[in-house]
Amino acid sequence: MQPYSIEMAWFKRDKKGIITSTQDKKEAPDGIWNKCPQCKKPLHYAEQVENNYVCHYCNFHLRIGSAEYFALLFDNNEYTELYGNLMSADPLNFVDTKKYTERIIDSIAKTGLKDAIRAAHGKIKGQDIVIACMDFNFIGGSMGSVVGEKIARSINYCIENKVPFLLISKSGGARMMEAAFSLMQMAKTAAKLALLSRAKIPYISLLTDPTTGGVTASYAMLGDINIAEPEALIGFAGPRVIKETIKKDLPKGFQTSEFVLEHGFLDFIVDRREMKNRIASFISLMNN
Repeated sequence: MQPYSIEMAWFKRDKKGIITSTQDKKEAPDGIWNKCPQCKKPLHYAEQVENNYVCHYCNFHLRIGSAEYFALLFDNNEYTELYGNLMSADPLNFVDTKKYTERIIDSIAKTGLKDAIRAAHGKIKGQDIVIACMDFNFIGGSMGSVVGEKIARSINYCIENKVPFLLISKSGGARMMEAAFSLMQMAKTAAKLALLSRAKIPYISLLTDPTTGGVTASYAMLGDINIAEPEALIGFAGPRVIKETIKKDLPKGFQTSEFVLEHGFLDFIVDRREMKNRIASFISLMNN
């Protein structure tokens, strides 16, 4: 019997095989693969785009931003952005673990956005529309002065040009770094929507995951038609706060779009893959 040696160990490779050496391996580019938060199955980016960012295994609606919604809804992804240069100021010189001004700069660098909402004028199925869409990646989609101002200006634009208005909400609520300035946007946007209604111009509110806090308590629930995506989180206060307040267990599925629809706060739940056709139908009906 030959003496044991390292060269004879079972993990020793004497010949080069087809497996690429570690130093020559190439990583997959970031963003090519994603994992569904619900069923945990891998999703290729091309498949996500083809299926409108809905998991083709379990139909879970992935969170997307304004760029993706504009591409889904506007004909040929053609639109004119409105008021794109508005940026938040720091009226309170707010500081917590970081200066508010630094948070804004960091969020701009990270997301490429100027604030938590973008507005644009384009067409859906040949019909003019203005879409304002919130971006959750920018400080949690929080509603600050710029969000309220962009919505107000977009409504003015719709009134002047007789164009329907679609607002896509995706937000954690009011931006507390602006305190009362943020909360004032609730009244400001509600007043502007009243003018839009008086002008008999349609307003469609689309609630996506999540829509919470002061956004839910203001413009998100004031649409002529309120629609939501499936299984979206919709509510004002969080479940834990509500449970501690009322001292009762909350119903199953509490604060999902299905629960909200059942209790009369929504008109429809619409699958994202059908969203463009349904919105185009709503606009056509309301314009006639």
